[in-house]
Amino acid sequence: MSIGHTLLGLLESGPRHGYDLKRAFDEKFGHDRPLHYGQVYSTMSRLLKNGLVVVDGIEAGGGPERKRYAITDEGITDVQRWLATPEKPEPYLQSTLYTKVVLALLTHRDAADILDTQRSEHLRSMRILTDRKRKGDLADQLICDHALFHLEADLRWLELTAARLDKLREAVTR
Repeated sequence: MSIGHTLLGLLESGPRHGYDLKRAFDEKFGHDRPLHYGQVYSTMSRLLKNGLVVVDGIEAGGGPERKRYAITDEGITDVQRWLATPEKPEPYLQSTLYTKVVLALLTHRDAADILDTQRSEHLRSMRILTDRKRKGDLADQLICDHALFHLEADLRWLELTAARLDKLREAVTR
C-alpha cells in the first residue's frame, strides 16, 4: 500500500491535521497495522516537498504548532494516476516455503513434516480470520476474504507439493 497516496486521497475531502489523517487512516485501512505518528509526519513532509500538499494553516497551541495540510491540484492528479494504475500481481515464484521444502529434501530431512506444520499454521490463521470476518463490519469482511483466498491458494499448493514430493526429491537431488 502506498501510504503517501492513501493520505493524499484522504485529503481530497478537505484539509486535515496530521493526527486527523492518522486517525482516518487507522479507521479505514489500519486494522492490522496502524500508522505511527512519525510515519504520517515524515510522509507529509515528503509530499509537501514534492508539491503534492501545502500547509493550509498553522495553529498554535499548548504544544508544538499544528499544521493543517491540503492537497494540491498536482496531488489530486497524482492520486488519480495511482488509482488508475493496476497493481502488479505478485507471483510468489520463489517463496520461502518452497525454499524450505527443497532444502529439507537436499539435507535428507522430512519435507512432508514441513508441509504438515505449515498446513496446520494456515488452518489456524484461517480460523482466526473466519471468526474476525463473522464479527466484523463490511471492511473487515472484505479484508478477511482477501487474506482467506490467499491462504486457500497456499493450501492448494501445499497439497499439490505433498503429492509430488517424491518427484521433487528426484528432481532436486539429481
